[in-house]
Amino acid sequence: MKKYEALPMHVQFFLPILQALRELGGSATPSELKDKLIEIMKITEDKLEEKLKNGMYRIDNQITWSKIYLVRSGLLDVSDPDVLSLTEDGLSKELNEKDVLLIFKKIHRGFVTKKVKEKTEKHVDLEETAEKQPYAVELLELLRSLPPQGFERLCQRLLRSSGFKKVIVSGRSGDGGIDGEGILEINPLVSVKVIFQCKRYKDAVSVSYVRDFRGAMQGRAEKGIFITTGRFTSEAKAEAVREGTPPIELVDGDKLVELFEQRQLGLMRKVTYEVDNSFFDEYR
Repeated sequence: MKKYEALPMHVQFFLPILQALRELGGSATPSELKDKLIEIMKITEDKLEEKLKNGMYRIDNQITWSKIYLVRSGLLDVSDPDVLSLTEDGLSKELNEKDVLLIFKKIHRGFVTKKVKEKTEKHVDLEETAEKQPYAVELLELLRSLPPQGFERLCQRLLRSSGFKKVIVSGRSGDGGIDGEGILEINPLVSVKVIFQCKRYKDAVSVSYVRDFRGAMQGRAEKGIFITTGRFTSEAKAEAVREGTPPIELVDGDKLVELFEQRQLGLMRKVTYEVDNSFFDEYR
């Protein structure tokens, strides 16, 4: 991280994002990119815990802003909502710190609205303008406010909607952190027993919780799912995929929101429109 701290806050992630995507083969899911950035920039847990006034993690905000500028500069393609990929220029161009500053200044002039300009003149941090969708923040806060039994039953519903069968919530304490189990049918001939744990955390889930969960599921299932409204530390993520042990799928707050979106559970879709000016060109 220190290597890039000489740059303004809003461009510190430009070069690392390009590097990370190249090392990942030119494309990556948002979570893969974030994990790679943490590795490349050696971002500490303390930095990962930093939040803005709106409750968004600072690192997520910085990555979001960097992606916006890289897309507008023609280096990053986000046409696939699930995968970020480098454009031909993104793959071929070798940029330095001077280049990213020029990119930032050029796009910033046309990007910042009058309202944001007025705010920046008053020294309001531009980071505050890149937020999570309001419904995502509201949904996570609502999930965290649920009683333990209610959250467990909601996770049961989510797993059922995602294709799991015979999903049972144990509802028992002292079961090693296991909250329930289910069956995932891969095809008519192959099915996998899965054990899950669901915790309403606001901050980070440490590696010890993942280890304890794995110990509890040992010999009882072929796969585990750990669901949380918070996030997982880098060590927890590494433990979840450690070789020679049963795999554990980690579902953090961001992924949880995505699942609710995909299944349209507790969320009502709204359609909006924007004017297609090119359609009217022949009539002008």
